[in-house]
Amino acid sequence: MTQYLSSNQVQEHYKISRSSLYRWQDDPTIRFPRPLKIGHRILWRDIDLEDFDARMAELSHSNTQIHPAA
Repeated sequence: MTQYLSSNQVQEHYKISRSSLYRWQDDPTIRFPRPLKIGHRILWRDIDLEDFDARMAELSHSNTQIHPAA
């Protein structure tokens, strides 16, 4: 079942400030998930954040691999 996180919860999860969260949203190179507006609330779907985390982990892993000299 899809869960929804508030901006405070997202900030806490990533250990970032509100302004950093806004910067992440505005930076197309980061490809941070877009929130949903439900009523007066701005919320993120947990599945979208999990996909983002997996993508970042994959990028981190591929950038830290040691390639043998040719």
